[in-house]
Amino acid sequence: MSIHPQRPLVDERLQGLAQLDQRSRDIFRRLVETYLDTGEPVGSRTISRILPSSLSPASVRNVMMDLEETGLIYSPHTSAGRMPTNAGLRFFVDALLEVGSISPEERARIDAQMTGTNRSRRVEDVLGEATTLLSGLSHCAGLVVAPKLNARLKHIEFVSLAPGRGLVILVAEDGTVENRTIDLPPGLPPSSLIKASNYLSARMQGKTIAEAQRLMQEEITTLKTELDELTAKVVADGVATWSGNVEEDDRTLIVKGQGNLIENLTAFDDLERIRRLFDDLENKRELIQLLGSADIGEGVRIFIGAENKLFSMSGSSLIVAPYRNSEEKIVGALGIIGPTRMNYARIIPMVDYTARIIGRLIT
Repeated sequence: MSIHPQRPLVDERLQGLAQLDQRSRDIFRRLVETYLDTGEPVGSRTISRILPSSLSPASVRNVMMDLEETGLIYSPHTSAGRMPTNAGLRFFVDALLEVGSISPEERARIDAQMTGTNRSRRVEDVLGEATTLLSGLSHCAGLVVAPKLNARLKHIEFVSLAPGRGLVILVAEDGTVENRTIDLPPGLPPSSLIKASNYLSARMQGKTIAEAQRLMQEEITTLKTELDELTAKVVADGVATWSGNVEEDDRTLIVKGQGNLIENLTAFDDLERIRRLFDDLENKRELIQLLGSADIGEGVRIFIGAENKLFSMSGSSLIVAPYRNSEEKIVGALGIIGPTRMNYARIIPMVDYTARIIGRLIT
């Protein structure tokens, strides 16, 4: 498993992080690990007690002041202990975090849930189960972005919604149903929608959307001769709706377990941050683009706090890994989103392993 690094630390104060002496690194690591475990500011006396070497609280406090000067930690209140900044968490994850393998218990649970059944499942069902599973194991929200399924068509129907507006309904052979709204030509009689439905259903049954679009281009002359101008326009517009020219329409987003984030209120400052995070999760276009960035990396990607503008206000972290098809091509990504105070060492291999399982199941 590899972790795809984010951006280099650009704050001038952080340029000397690589030169931190071993004592400073040990104190910083203990501080971050304690904070991730408790969610509370960590004091010098606490660090002094858990360090393997004998170091007084005063000596620890001096090192912590230096770490604060570099921008790795900060004090939320004058009399409080210290907490890692987003830059500090980034440095911890990139340089100090020891990521092991997924635990045998979690591996067994994932295997049992994802591969322990002989029943036939649709790809979207597999992805949904994986998202729910990751959400439950991590106590965060699970999410996955996948390409729009290219199932073969069984039935196409046009329905009038209102003057000038219609609905295209596509029913696939695997039972999935997708809808799109389209503009209808002024003065279109109801019989034209029936003609359009019959025309497409007769020619497109058993074909994928891509094949249907190619056929429409090839039969453009036939389309215009067999149907009147208005009906022909409805048919052409209905098929073009699935053209994939709009980026967010190319992919499906599944989010499960948002309720887990409410249970982590102690990890967020207040309910307002939860509200902001829910708003972020509703912004599907930007979230799909963010998850899609995993396609350019070979390993797990980690976004911490304000590193990405989508989660800059909600104090959240995203851990995401790509998954591949039988041709070893990256086709999607899955991961979890939760508070920046999460167990990175445990969740990173969990996400990576689940992505690999999905790759085997969808081949």
